Amino acid sequence: MNESRPWSWRSASFAALGFAAVAGMAGCTAVRVKMGTRVHLDKLPVTTIEASMPMGPAIVPGQSSAMVVTFTDATGKVWMTEGAGKGKILWSDLTVTANVVTVNKKGVLSLAHDPRKSDGKTGQVEISVPSHPELHASLTIPVRYDYPFALSFNGANGTDGINGMDGTDGISGTMGSPGSCDPDNSSAGGNGSDGTNGSDGGNGGNGGDGGNAPPVKVMVTMRPGAEPLLQAVVSAPGRKDRHFLVDPQGGSLSITANGGAGGSGGRAGKGGRGGSGGSGGPGCPPGSSGNSGMDGHDGMAGSDGSAGRDGVITIVYDPSAQPYLAAIKAANKGAPAPVYQEAAVPPLW
Repeated sequence: MNESRPWSWRSASFAALGFAAVAGMAGCTAVRVKMGTRVHLDKLPVTTIEASMPMGPAIVPGQSSAMVVTFTDATGKVWMTEGAGKGKILWSDLTVTANVVTVNKKGVLSLAHDPRKSDGKTGQVEISVPSHPELHASLTIPVRYDYPFALSFNGANGTDGINGMDGTDGISGTMGSPGSCDPDNSSAGGNGSDGTNGSDGGNGGNGGDGGNAPPVKVMVTMRPGAEPLLQAVVSAPGRKDRHFLVDPQGGSLSITANGGAGGSGGRAGKGGRGGSGGSGGPGCPPGSSGNSGMDGHDGMAGSDGSAGRDGVITIVYDPSAQPYLAAIKAANKGAPAPVYQEAAVPPLW
């Protein structure tokens, strides 16, 4: 016997929020259609369809590229999709299927970072229009590798120290009580009270040390073919291996392993000012004014944190890749310099 899941206010709340979000999006679309900034395809007598990629016909692993679909109606008027096309046609009125690449609800295509998922393949996108079943469009999307790939193993920057708190000002003294200067009954004015001392400012906190960059190893070999490509695998302790295909004719792979910057020391707090002494009260003779309080001392600034150590980058390359090593760029801000080692490196996948 299946047990039904107990109903709760919490589950009901989540359901209500989800419904509200969907309703909100649907309502927004309806408002746009009513205002004329969007239009449903089933209201248009479109007769042709064409798909394109304004940023170029190819895509790079780890990158995205917008897609535009253009329609022409029976009068010759051109209609374009929303988003990159800056048109009125809703993507929700289209059915889009994709292989190798993925596509979101706004017609933006993406390709996975890992080139092993697309190596030797070509992206394919098919577009249909439910309201006009006779209309179809397709895109064939090659994969490019002539791109400046970059990978960072930099250590984390240290946190800044907390600023010291400023001291509080002292309280002013109160005025002395009044006396009298009546010739028959004179009396001295009361003395003013002393002001209190200002408190000392707090010390700034020390900045945190920057994190060390890990040692990085890069394995490189050449994959022969009509257009030779560099295969590379980059690894570091505690990090997932990253794979790259690089076209040395225009492409590159840059790797950095810099230690993190030390955090700045916190600002010193300022000492509070001493309170003024209270004035003496009027009388014969008048009262003496109170003494002012002493100013508090300023705090000390915190020390800056130390920078983290740079990581050693070791590049092990197959002899076949040696002529193209300029496409592999390894750098850190200081010592040690990247280490290059020539050795037999078999295909990496």
